[in-house]
Amino acid sequence: MKIAVCIKQVPGTAQVEIDPVTGVLKRDGVESKMNPYDLYALETALRFKQEYGAELTVITMGPPQAQAVIREAFMMGVDHGFLLSDRRFGGADVLATSYTISQGLRATGDFDLIICGKQTTDGDTAQVGSELAEFLDIPHVTSVCKVHGIDTDGITVDLDLPLHIQTAKVKFPCLITVEKGIFEPRLPSYKLKLATADREIKVLTLDDLTDKDPAHYGLNGSPTQVKRIFPPEHSTTREMWDGENDELSSRLFRFLNDNKYLQQLR
Repeated sequence: MKIAVCIKQVPGTAQVEIDPVTGVLKRDGVESKMNPYDLYALETALRFKQEYGAELTVITMGPPQAQAVIREAFMMGVDHGFLLSDRRFGGADVLATSYTISQGLRATGDFDLIICGKQTTDGDTAQVGSELAEFLDIPHVTSVCKVHGIDTDGITVDLDLPLHIQTAKVKFPCLITVEKGIFEPRLPSYKLKLATADREIKVLTLDDLTDKDPAHYGLNGSPTQVKRIFPPEHSTTREMWDGENDELSSRLFRFLNDNKYLQQLR
């Protein structure tokens, strides 16, 4: 059984610079970490490896520094790692990102199961998993909160839907996205860090993919563009109020009712 897990390196801080021309995040040299939701996808795959003897591959897209999250995955027990890295991939929206990763997966082999985290903490779209499955032309389910088991032709899971839990069996090859908390992610192993220090990370560029048309990747292949993006404003302004409970509650009510910013959120 062959399993691929899609992971991503995301900013580890809110202090991220933005390209004023393209409107995308400047990731080079920024303090980064593995997307927290991907840790749950990794743990799910690692448990399948322990129980069913699966062979695990991770794939990510990003600048050369994104190899760090692949190294971290090796330290958890993953077998193979691929990095999609090419300046022509830069500035991709969710559709172009999904297409690029789908091409990367096609170039690395046939997988029985692809696992993604629920979403990423930098984009929060929760769209890449579903779009990836569509590009690969395989069935998929999202919001997986429990795994019942795997047999010869598919996987049976519970889906956390808004009003109820649905049990579904999905036939291989397929893709699932998992919810936070499906399993408790393990910590990286120092022993595995030493054992995998020299393990090869294969870097794929546009020239390694079947579809080499640059119009399908990066900004060129993105039907949506960021009109405006800006870091959150930080304010330390505060007031201290003294008084009796009734007085303070009435004052707080008037403050919230008169605050123009809070009115916009309604």
